[in-house]
Amino acid sequence: MKIGELARRSGCKVETVLFYEREGLLEKPERDDNSYRSYSNVHLVQLNFIRHCRLLDMGLPDVRTLLSLQTQPELACDEINHLIDSKIEHVHQQIEALHRLEQQLQLLRDTCHSGTSVGECKILRNLEQAAVDESCSCHSPNRTNGM
Repeated sequence: MKIGELARRSGCKVETVLFYEREGLLEKPERDDNSYRSYSNVHLVQLNFIRHCRLLDMGLPDVRTLLSLQTQPELACDEINHLIDSKIEHVHQQIEALHRLEQQLQLLRDTCHSGTSVGECKILRNLEQAAVDESCSCHSPNRTNGM
């Protein structure tokens, strides 16, 4: 199949196929007599594998590791488990960071109520104070402890 069909069947762009090929994640295809790339179903499976890993927020080094481990089926899967455990821990850290961000935004939002003018808006005042290194409601130490 040509690169356009491979891209369409995998749900990605031609540029993405070429990128993964350049990065060495996708095997180089054979070339037709007219020098067009000729991809097989093996390439489609590889590309789908890469894209699935990327959807799980795995970086290219992680994908490269997994592809390398695929070629060594006799090895214990400890390295794969460790990789996934690391991803899970990273997700937990992101969730905690988003929770802190939500709390900070709520603190900021709680400073201003409807009916005031922009000139009296305490949200803008807090953001302006933070811009000149003064304390603000959302980052003041006594308001964010325990987050």
